[in-house]
Amino acid sequence: MIKNTYFIACLRRALLLVGLSVFTSAAHATCGSVNYTWGTDALHEMQVFILVMMEYVIGLLYAIGSLVSLYSATSITIKIHNGEQGITKNIMMLVGSIMFLIGATIVMPAFFGINWR
Repeated sequence: MIKNTYFIACLRRALLLVGLSVFTSAAHATCGSVNYTWGTDALHEMQVFILVMMEYVIGLLYAIGSLVSLYSATSITIKIHNGEQGITKNIMMLVGSIMFLIGATIVMPAFFGINWR
């Protein structure tokens, strides 16, 4: 009786393994399929969409960068007036954020050949 129970458990595990592998391969076959019927029109549409979204993202980066720069400049001014330590670290952080903003919005798109204006 014990051997029969062990055999049934092994058979269930084997059937479960086979079933999962069949369903998994079927899911992979349908999930990775690509529809090539649109052709170059879809690629052009995608490029236009990405360039439009890039304009919005760059505008958002400018807005966030300006707010962070104003906050950092205000905290530097307050630290200078109070005579606190660590002013140079805040100044370096402000300069670094400005350099990142310029690099992320102007230099990197130009490096990849994207002219969004």
